[in-house]
Amino acid sequence: MTVALGVDVGGTGIKAALVDTATGELLSERFRRDTPQPATPEGVRDAVESVCADAGLDKIDRMGIAVPGIVRRGVMLSAANLDQSWIGRELDQVFKGFAGEHVAFLNDADAAGVAETEFGSAHGVDGLAIVITLGTGIGGAFLHDGVLVPNCELGHLQVDGRVAEHFASARAREVLGLSWTDWAAGVSRYLQHLEFLFSPEVIVIGGGITQDPELWFDDLECNTPLRLATLSKNAGIVGAALTATR
Repeated sequence: MTVALGVDVGGTGIKAALVDTATGELLSERFRRDTPQPATPEGVRDAVESVCADAGLDKIDRMGIAVPGIVRRGVMLSAANLDQSWIGRELDQVFKGFAGEHVAFLNDADAAGVAETEFGSAHGVDGLAIVITLGTGIGGAFLHDGVLVPNCELGHLQVDGRVAEHFASARAREVLGLSWTDWAAGVSRYLQHLEFLFSPEVIVIGGGITQDPELWFDDLECNTPLRLATLSKNAGIVGAALTATR
């Protein structure tokens, strides 16, 4: 059994747990800290160190950290829901001192995609699986024959002249005061656009919104098979931990 620590950094909360990377099961409680405001690199680093100590940092030598932004060669290139001072920072320098040598960094939606491909609703898909997360914004991950194509910013696609996450994210439903039916119609239009552009074999839908699928899932309209994510709120943690072992 290979154990790694998975960390999921979000705009409102930072979560961590020990993970059995052979099964995807959490081996510890899921610990959480509020994301500091402003969410500067230094403030987030301190919160991550604290939550990792709770989760059992002293018990492992591998960890993965998922962040809400583009990560290329260990450098943060965007900072969705974090302070803009993250942009251009080398993540191994931000987390230097407690993360150890065996640490991996990746986008949070990519982490969810990795987890769903290994243990969840995208497992065993031949060809292209798209995993999207509907939350404060929209995250997206491409998995082709189970291999991640990183940093696909699918929430920023424009559909009918509008940025997708401005009408199809979970937050957009609340901000715009949409009924579940009207919101599902917008999500359907977004899914149809993904289908037209990429012709995926399956689209997996995750994020906090999946806790109440009976309110909206059956109203979605798309020719591509749709599946609810399996790992739900733990997907980012599991995917980050798994990436740290590869």
